[in-house]
Amino acid sequence: MTSPPPHAFVRTRWWWVRHAPVRGDGGRIYGGSDIACDCGDAHVFAGLAPVLPRGAVWVSSHLGRTRQTAEALWQAGDFSEEGAVPPLTALPALAEQNLGDWQGQDRARFFAERQPMAASYWFAPADERPPGGESFVEMCGRVHAAIAAVTAAHRGRDIVAVAHGGTIRAALALALALPPQGGLAFAIENCSLTRLDHYDGPDGTGWRVGMVNGQPWLGAGPEGGPAA
Repeated sequence: MTSPPPHAFVRTRWWWVRHAPVRGDGGRIYGGSDIACDCGDAHVFAGLAPVLPRGAVWVSSHLGRTRQTAEALWQAGDFSEEGAVPPLTALPALAEQNLGDWQGQDRARFFAERQPMAASYWFAPADERPPGGESFVEMCGRVHAAIAAVTAAHRGRDIVAVAHGGTIRAALALALALPPQGGLAFAIENCSLTRLDHYDGPDGTGWRVGMVNGQPWLGAGPEGGPAA
């Protein structure tokens, strides 16, 4: 007697893209402030756009640099649906950490006056709240709630999320069941791709990590072709 086949999982794939680099910050911390990014590296977008799925749900934070990055990706690849670019839903809960009074401070001076953390790519320990801002722990709370809501609303779909380094670190902490401090150990470069797959089955849910900090344009020439 053969056993019945296992129940199938429903997979919801998250394609996390960090926004393009900010080059007009004057060396100052910008955190959750709304500052433009530079989408001029055409070979980066030419290498990244073909990797992303067509027919996906697109979300971003409400900060302009994430929309700029999404628009640069649409220009670099054919994502049009019925002749129009995909709808982009801006979710404030996916914004970068609000660094409060630290925003606007000289970055080099800030780090020179603080004890660096060996296992962190961030400004402070996860539980430290900047004056007038929020801690990374608090940020994880809002990001995780947003991920749960979007996953439930678009169960079984591909979701392209154009967000921020801190947001993606929070998503990784969720996927790997890490404390928030553990998420700060990940390098997340500008325009990099992180793939997190949510599986929903009859006996529970869980995450699988497909890619972290992927940079598909590396090794490509300035126009997106092979390097000489």
